[in-house]
Amino acid sequence: MVNPQRDVQKRRMKGGWPVGGRVLLCLTVSLLLPGRGDTFTINCSGFDQYGVDPAAFQAVFDRKAFRPVLNYSNPIHVNISFTLSAILEVNAQLQLLTSFLWMNVMWDNPFISWNLEECVSLKNLTVSAENVWLPDIFIVESMDVDRAPPGLTAFVNSEGRMKYDRPVRVTSICNLDIFYFPFDQQNCTFTFSSFLYTVDSMLLGMDKEVWEITDTSRNLIQTQGEWELLGITKATPKMLVGSNVYDQIMFYVAIRRRPSLYVINLLVPSGFLIAIDALSFYLPAESENRAPFKITLLLGYNVFLLMMNDLLPASGTPLISVYFALCLSLMVVSLLETIFITYLLHLATTQPPPMPWWLHSLLLYWANPRTCCPTAPQKGNKGLNLHPAHLPGVKEPVELVGKVSGPREAELNGCPESTRAKQEDEAQRQHLVDLWVQFSHMMDTLLFCLYLLFMATSVVTVIILWNT
Repeated sequence: MVNPQRDVQKRRMKGGWPVGGRVLLCLTVSLLLPGRGDTFTINCSGFDQYGVDPAAFQAVFDRKAFRPVLNYSNPIHVNISFTLSAILEVNAQLQLLTSFLWMNVMWDNPFISWNLEECVSLKNLTVSAENVWLPDIFIVESMDVDRAPPGLTAFVNSEGRMKYDRPVRVTSICNLDIFYFPFDQQNCTFTFSSFLYTVDSMLLGMDKEVWEITDTSRNLIQTQGEWELLGITKATPKMLVGSNVYDQIMFYVAIRRRPSLYVINLLVPSGFLIAIDALSFYLPAESENRAPFKITLLLGYNVFLLMMNDLLPASGTPLISVYFALCLSLMVVSLLETIFITYLLHLATTQPPPMPWWLHSLLLYWANPRTCCPTAPQKGNKGLNLHPAHLPGVKEPVELVGKVSGPREAELNGCPESTRAKQEDEAQRQHLVDLWVQFSHMMDTLLFCLYLLFMATSVVTVIILWNT
C-alpha cells in the first residue's frame, strides 16, 4: 500500500509547493520586482520635519534615460502648448521671424506618486529637469540653437503628472510676402515635433484650446512695436521621413504690421510733395519761375527717398516702392512738359510754325472750358477764338507779336493797301499764336487732371488697404 505521508515528503523533496504557498510567493515577488505593485509610491515620511529626501526619488532619477511607461511598447502621450510673449524682429531679406515663446510640455510619469494623507497634503514638488526624462520636443522651422537658460525645473504632482515650462528665443523660417508693405499681414508657422520618437513611441496632444493660447498671448505680449498678433490656428499633420512617421502639431501664427509709422514718415510727405507739384501748374508757363520750382521739388523728392530708404524692405518690390516710382516719374514728366511748353511759347511768339491738321482737330475737341484745369478759359471765349490774354501768365498780344496799327492811322499814313495786307499777316500770325497757346493750355490741363487722378487713387488705395 502507498503511504500518503511519504508521498507528501517526496513532493517536498522534489521542490513542490502547496497551492497556498505558491500564492504567497507570487505576492511577495510582485512587491519586490521593480515596476509593479506599490513600489512606485514615494515614501514621504519625514518630509514635514526634515524636508524632501532626495533618496526617495533616486529610483525615478535612475530611469531618466528611458521613457516613463509601464509597457515599453505603448507610446507616451505628451501635451504641448505655448505662449507668444514677444515678436522681436521680422527680417524680410532673410525671411526670418524672431520671437520669444514660453513652451509648456506635460506628460505622465507612472514611476512618481505619493499619498497626500501621508505626505502632509503635499500636492506638488519641483525637481531638477536634469534628473528626469524630458521629451525631445523641438520647433521644425527653427534656424538657431536652443537658447533656453540652464538649470530649469519641472513640476510634478502627487499623481505623477509632469509639467515642464521653459522660455525660448526662436529664430524661425517664415515665408514673408511684403508686396502690401506697410499694410502687410504675415502667416508664420511653429511646428512642434519629436526628433527621435516616432508615433509608435510618442503621441502629441494639447492641454489647451487654440483660442486660449491666442487670448493668453495677446494679454501677455510685451512688445508694442511694429507687429501685432491677429490669431493662432492649428493643424495636426503627420511627418513622414523615409519609413518613419512622426507626430507633430503645426500652429499658424497670423501677425499684422502697424502701418502708422510708415504712413506718417513715408506716404504723407510724399503726398505733400506731389500736391505742391500739382499746384505749380498755376504758375505761368512762359515765366521763368515754373521750371526752377519743379526742379527744386524733384531734387527734394530724391533727397527724401534717400533719407527714408532705411524704412523700406531690403528685398522684393513692395507696392509702396511702385508708388514712389510713379510719383518720381510723374514729377519728371511734369518738368519735361514745362520745358517743352516754355520752348513752344517762345517759338510761337517769335516765329510761330504752322499747326498740323490732326492737332488742330484735337484742339477743336478740347476747346470747351474744363473746370478741372487751373487755367481754364472764361465762359465768354468760344471755340478757338480764345485770346491768350485771358490765360494766366500769358502776355498781351501786343507784347507777343508787336503793336498793330489801326485802320484810321493807316489811312493817315497814305498806304491803305499795304497796311491792309500787313494787318492780315499780323492777324494770321496772331491766330497761330492763339492756337499754340491753346495747345499749351490743353497739355497743362491733361497733366493736371492726371495729377488729380493719381492723388485720388493713392488716397483711396491707402484707405482700403488700411481698413482691410
